[in-house]
Amino acid sequence: MVAGKINNMERISKHVSWKEGTYSRTGERLNLDNTPNEEQLKCMKEVAENLFEPLREWVGGPIKINSFFRGEPVNTAIGGEKRSQHMKGQAIDMDDTFGHKTNAEMYHYIKDNLDFDQMVWEFGTEYPDGNPNWVHISWVSHRPNRKQEVIAIKKNGRTRYIKDIEEYLKNK
Repeated sequence: MVAGKINNMERISKHVSWKEGTYSRTGERLNLDNTPNEEQLKCMKEVAENLFEPLREWVGGPIKINSFFRGEPVNTAIGGEKRSQHMKGQAIDMDDTFGHKTNAEMYHYIKDNLDFDQMVWEFGTEYPDGNPNWVHISWVSHRPNRKQEVIAIKKNGRTRYIKDIEEYLKNK
């Protein structure tokens, strides 16, 4: 095995394939390598085992992964955050359970039952009673997870990340 590369038939976890974990439509279109190194793969496996697999068990069926690992070239090409946890293999975006649960139900389940570093209600309809377009969750092992909740909204055509949710709800 070449350092930093693995056999693309390997699974990230029981229910996450290598392809799901590394696929990027933009990366494919622009012919960008999106192969994680060994440390990034280790982080991906931790996210899958500590967040995705328990969530999938609760959902009771498959969950669509929008984005998991994004190497720096892919992250730059899509306009991702410069310090995105996706580039470290520490974050995953999900948006569909094929009729089993809503994105909001997944969000609230994670909030109430799982340890996470950061979780983002990504756009969609109003928090907390609406439904996000997708849910971003991350997990780290090098320090305690923050259990930080964030709401992403569009305001004047720009993405705004709201970290003080109580203040946001009080002033909306």
